[in-house]
Parts: sequence; structure tokens; C-alpha cells
Amino acid sequence: MQVKNCCSGRDLVEMFGSASAWLERNAAHINSLNVYPVPDGDTGINMLLTMRSAVAEASRTGDASASAVVHAIAHGALMGARGNSGVILSQILRGMAVPLDGKELLEGGDLAAGLAAGSELAYKAVSHPVEGTILTVIREASTAARGVSATNDLCAILEATAAAAKETVARTPSMLSVLREAGVVDAGGLGLYVIFEGFLRYLRGDADEYEAGGTLSAAQLEAMAGGEEHSYGFCTEFMIEGKGLKPGDIRGHLESVGESVLVVADGDFLRAHVHTADPDGVLGYASSLGKLHQVKVQNMDEQHEDFIAMEGRPRTGTATVAVASGQGMEEVFRSLGVGVVVPGGPSMNPSTEELLRAVRALSADRVIILPNDPNIVLTAGQVCSLSDKQVGIVPTRTIPQGVAAILAFGAEASLEDNVAAMERAAAAVRTVEITAAVRSSKVGGLAVEKGQAIALLDGELVAVADHNPQLVDSVLSGIDLSASEIITLYHGAGTDSNEAAELADSLRRRYPHIEVEPIFGGQPHYSYIISVE
Repeated sequence: MQVKNCCSGRDLVEMFGSASAWLERNAAHINSLNVYPVPDGDTGINMLLTMRSAVAEASRTGDASASAVVHAIAHGALMGARGNSGVILSQILRGMAVPLDGKELLEGGDLAAGLAAGSELAYKAVSHPVEGTILTVIREASTAARGVSATNDLCAILEATAAAAKETVARTPSMLSVLREAGVVDAGGLGLYVIFEGFLRYLRGDADEYEAGGTLSAAQLEAMAGGEEHSYGFCTEFMIEGKGLKPGDIRGHLESVGESVLVVADGDFLRAHVHTADPDGVLGYASSLGKLHQVKVQNMDEQHEDFIAMEGRPRTGTATVAVASGQGMEEVFRSLGVGVVVPGGPSMNPSTEELLRAVRALSADRVIILPNDPNIVLTAGQVCSLSDKQVGIVPTRTIPQGVAAILAFGAEASLEDNVAAMERAAAAVRTVEITAAVRSSKVGGLAVEKGQAIALLDGELVAVADHNPQLVDSVLSGIDLSASEIITLYHGAGTDSNEAAELADSLRRRYPHIEVEPIFGGQPHYSYIISVE
């Protein structure tokens, strides 16, 4: 195939589709590059879903110009952005659209200018930019692109971009000590390099080697461009644990029974996502391949109907949206008066569009969002400029912070007063999270073996032990509890309720001045999420 040195709108849809396929091939490795060995490494998936949303939006545009397609890509990426890496990627793609206004073709100089604009927007999107991350990678890659932009040679400029991105990713551990100690490179930076590499492979005509197993074939792109879906079906997600799993075969089967298919494999585990009219059939097929974990089925038709019904309601007062994962956790927030609970958390970050839909569904003209996860805060912030309502963000980073914040909410208070009061309440809570290490690592001087119980205190890895009760006792012993009044133990989906009750009794005996309450949270991944107030 002849090397492409400029791109029409149709070329760009194919190029982004091919890059998405290449990213999918590398997503599991990108996910594994978490600094902390906790089971919520999802950078690869977040970037992949953001890219897929961008391609889906672009494939629906009726205008074949490069300008129209790249603007559609930018909009789709923004609405589909998940996690910090997805939001930053959406800003990079938004920048790529800036120099293309009114242009039929994308040329090399346009790409160089767009990457420079994207770098600037990405830095602005983050309140406290940190070097040694995806931000550094896009900045140095865009600098390399500008260095050869005078040639207007699209392929040469992208070669320089990808080479600089690769070299910068390799240097990220020298910029961030936490990466160096953990022995990993920055995951978001690697994801961006993989996307650039995917672009370059398409331009060179090398995409065929992975297109057949990729996310979006030419036929699928045509189908996606056919218009809006009239039936939303069921959003079905699950993880399979089993030997000899064949991602290509599984992807092919899911594509035959549904849409929006995502399949990411990592050793004996495979994560899948599909929109289908037959979730029972999908889960039956999946269970024949291995043991199922983290199954989630949502009726998108009912959600859409609820949304339409609520849109006509008069807007009054202030309402809240919270992100939570686990049946018990969702019930806790609903019982405290949260208007909409958006399913999400570690390893399943909601998109900008999902949060925006929740805000729109509320019959209130002012809405406060509680992200309850550090990787959702940036996504929540994108909703403010997209909604015609007044939207405030209380940047809660844990579930206990979110619970404390909602307890400080006053329905009659102003948006500004509520946000201030809720932020103060969230800051007064200590959070302990107990999980199992997904890999061996060394963080903060602690040596961790795969499978060991580990504890995070306010997001920092602080202790390692062989058993959960021993670990909880160790962490609480290091906290000044003299002024504390309540310890709440939210036990997870895989935690034995008897163990939780025994742990609560043990803590009552040790801290007789503190009220200890065990609550079923049902959260995945974390055996316990503990609130200390």
C-alpha cells in the first residue's frame, strides 16, 4: 500500500479506528503499569473507551472533510472520556481540531500545529500538572513535530512525534521517583505513544496485521455511521477467569450478538463489555469458558426512558450525584438522599457523558457531583461546561469522603455554601482501604508480594500483612484515634460477613470510646473500605 501523506475525513476515521485496534492489543499491558499493586489499573481501558467514543462519533458525521471529522472526534472523545488519562487524551484531540477549521485534508503542518494546541489544552485541564506523565509525553512529542513541520510531510512528522513519545515514555521513571521505585513507566504516556504508533502504522499501510482482530472493521464503521440506535439493550460487563481463553474468538462471538464490544485479556483473566439484547445468552456463553467475576447488567432502554421522563420536570433547588460501586454502597448513598448514583469506581470509571446524563436527569437547576475516586475527579469537572445547569464538584477521592460530604449537604443552602461545607466535611475523614496486591512491587520502601493483603491510608500504601484483621489493626494503631467517634467498616462483595462482624467486635474491645459499625458495601476489589471520623 502507498504511504499516505495527507488524510481526508474518511482516512481519519479509518486511521483512528486502526489506532484504537492497536491500543486494544496493548491495553492489558498498559493497565498493568499501576504504581500501586492495587486491582484498579485501568488506564489502558479508559484510553481505549475514550478513543472508541471518538471514532463512533466521527463515523456518524455526514461531512467528509477533515475539519468536520476531527471536530467530531474531539466531541466524541470529550463525551466518552473516562479517568484522568481519558480526559487528558480528549483535550489533546480537541487541540488537533484547532488548525483544521474549514479544511478538507489533514496535512503534516496541521498535525504539528494541532499537537502543540493539544499539549497546551492538556496542561490547562490539570490543576497541578506533574512532569513524568502523559503531559510530558505530549509536550515533548509536539515539540518534535514542530521541529520538522516545515516539510509538511505528514508521515515524517508523525515519525518524529512517535519517536519522541517513545523516548520520553522511557525516561518517565527518571522524572518521577514513584515510577522508578515501582519499576514501571507512566501508563498514560505509554498509551499515547501506542496511539501515535497506531496512526503511523496506518499511514505506512502496516495496519492489516492487526486490523482483522481490531476493535472496528470497515464494515463496523459503516454500520456505526448508519444512524442512532432505536434500541439501547443491556450494557453487559463481566470478567472471565480461565485457562486457554481466546480473545479473538470471544470478541467475534460478542460482535455477532451485540455492539460496542470490548475484550481485553491479561493471562488467565479476560474482561469484556458488550451492548446486547440478550444478556442471559451472553453470560451463559461466558460461563462456559470459565469462572465469572464482576458481572454487571444495566437496562439502557429503561435508563433512557427514565431520562426522557425526567427531562420535562420543572427545575428547583439543589440535588446531588454520587459515583459508587457495589449494591450496598449504592444503597448507602440513596438512603442519604443522593438523587442519582452512577455505577463506577476503581476499574470502571464512568464517562463524561454518563455523568452529564445523571445531571440532566435530576429535576434541579443546581447539581453537586461527588466522584468518590481520584481518577474520576477530572472527568466530573468536564460536566460543568457541558451542562446548562449550575454544577459544582466536591472532589471526594474515597467513598468515606463522599458519605461525609453528603451528610453535610443542605437542600436549602446555596451551591457555593454547600460545596464549601461538603469539602470541609470530606477533609475531616480518614480512609483505610484493604485489598490484595495484584503483583509484586516495592512502593514507599514497602516490599509487596503478589496476593498479600495491603492497606492504603488516604490513598497512600502504608502496610502489608498476610491477613486482613491483622492489617486493619496495624493501620489503625498508627492513627491518633483519641478524638475519633465512629469507625465504619464497609465490607466488600468477597468478604465473609462473619469475619467482618468479628473484626468489628475486636475493634470495639480495643477502642471502647468509639462506635464501630459494620455495613455491607458489596464493593469489588476491596475487602474493606474503612471510614474513621
